[in-house]
Order: sequence, then C-alpha cells, then structure tokens
Amino acid sequence: MNLKTRYLGLELDHPLVPSASPLSSDLDGIRRLEDAGAPAIVLFSLFEEQINQESRILDHYLAYGTESYAEALSYFPQAEQYHVGPDGYLNLIRRAKESTKLPVIANLNGVSSGGWTQYAKLMEEAGADALELNIYYLATNPDVEGSEIEKMYTDVVSEVVSSVRIPVAVKVGPYFSSMSNMAKKFAHAGAKGLVMFNRFYQPDFDLEELEVKPNLVLSTKHEIRLPLHWTAILYGRVPLDFAITSGVHSHWEVLKALMAGANVAMTASELLARGLGRIREIVGDMATWMAEHEYESVQQMIGSMSQINVAEPAAYERANYQKVLQSFRPDSTGLLV
Repeated sequence: MNLKTRYLGLELDHPLVPSASPLSSDLDGIRRLEDAGAPAIVLFSLFEEQINQESRILDHYLAYGTESYAEALSYFPQAEQYHVGPDGYLNLIRRAKESTKLPVIANLNGVSSGGWTQYAKLMEEAGADALELNIYYLATNPDVEGSEIEKMYTDVVSEVVSSVRIPVAVKVGPYFSSMSNMAKKFAHAGAKGLVMFNRFYQPDFDLEELEVKPNLVLSTKHEIRLPLHWTAILYGRVPLDFAITSGVHSHWEVLKALMAGANVAMTASELLARGLGRIREIVGDMATWMAEHEYESVQQMIGSMSQINVAEPAAYERANYQKVLQSFRPDSTGLLV
C-alpha cells in the first residue's frame, strides 16, 4: 500500500497533516508530532500584529472570554507561552530543522502588504521548507468594494512569493464573490497551493454582562462539506495543490478529501480533543479501507470524484441545490430521513 503523496513539492509519507495549532508551538510539541506519525510540521501562526509590536493587544483579544468556554482553557496554553515573538519564531524553525527529519512549513498570518512580509524571507533563511500564508480578513467597511479586497489579497500573495524561493500555499476563507476566479488569481500571483478554508470565528453575546465575547469552538465533521465542494470544483482547473482543513476527524474525511482532489487533509481539532494517537489510527483505518476497495496508492484516489471526473458534474452546482431542497422525506414518525 503506497500512502505517499506530494504537497507543495514535498514528498510526504501519508496525506494526514496536523494543521497549524498550539501543538506545534514549541520544540517538545514538534517532537511529539513526529513521534506520533505526522508526515510534516505546520508551525503555528506568526501574526502580522506581533511583527508590528502589537502582540500585547492581540493577546488580549485572543485570550479575552476564554474562561466562558471551559474546554478552551484545556486546549490552549496561556498567551505568553503560545505567542512567541518574531525572533523566537525564527529560532523555533531552526531548532525544528535540527531536531526533526520532517518538512517544516512556516505559517505567516496577516492581511496587509508591507515590511512584515520580509519575514517570509527570514523564515526561508531559517530553514523552512515551505510557507503557509494565512490571510484572515473580514471586510466590514461598506465603502470598500469587493474588487479592492481581492486586490489586497493578491498583492500580499505576490509580495510574499516574490521574496522567497520556497513554495507558498495560501490559506483563505470562502467568502469571495467568485471563489474559482480567486483561486486562479492566487495561482497567477505565484502560489503553489490553496488551503481551504480558514474558519470564520464568530463572537457571541453575553446577555448578562452585555459584552461581545469570542468563544473557541472546535470543528465538527460536517464542516468538511464546504472545502470538499470547492476542491472538487477547482481540481484540474487551476494549477494548485489543495489542502482541505476544518472538519477532518476520521479516515472518512481524509478519503473524501483525496477523492475531491486534495493532496493532503489537515486536522487540528481532532488531535486537540482526542490526542496525537489519532494520527496513526486514522491513517491505519484509511489503509484498511483502501485495501478492502483494492486501491494500491493514494495517487489513484486524488481527484477521482472531482467535477471533471464524475458522470454528473452538475451535481456540484445548481442541480445539487435543487435536489437537496427536494430531498426532504419524513419517515413514519415524522422525522427527517
């Protein structure tokens, strides 16, 4: 059974990659990930705000309200332990490369062009094998047009790509008027991969204190449907590698991601909730399923159920929308079937 896959030019032993999270925030965590069977290390995010000397403000808003969601405190370390500064981050890359044989993918999180993108070059010089550019921006100004937002995204990608020789993957949310066109623009800007999708962390209201409080909620398996849908549509149409993240909790989601066209499936919530042992369990279950269904390699599966490879490609578009709305059938008890 050949479980190897290629992502961003890197050969990986299998397609289940732990995504950026506190699990890779220090050298001990990185070693634990390697011992648990991770095929690559995606480091936690270095934020633009940290580089701009605003980390204390950022830490305040990231930590604020976590006590209102009890589980959050057990999943994530304190801000001073988790959010290292730019120099510490570069040192972590160096130490990770010295201590592990795995590919190391650095993670740069920001929204604007400018001096902070120079850190992409420093990450490369520190030894990073690839870079995940995580662009998280919520457009709230009604005077800013969508075209301006799209240009901001592509400008950031172009600037980062032009500063490094290592491959760059772009992690974004799905909230574009034309996701397909944006994927094409990212490819034209020089990106080699697309990570789908950034989760939209909506705040909640505290009705007693009359405050807006952010709450951390881990993903569920149902969240894979959106990135699965877009990966299956984009596969074969844009020259990018694809990573599906959010909603990957078992071998079923990994298999679906591959068949949609993803090179890798990424998970953090499952590992945070149930431990690093889940990596080998999921990969083992995936290999068993592949053997039972006579697959000899991961490569046979990638893109096999994408839009360009299925008998009814319209199932990914409006035809599926109509069928879903007409599919409601209550059973004898009145429940949905």
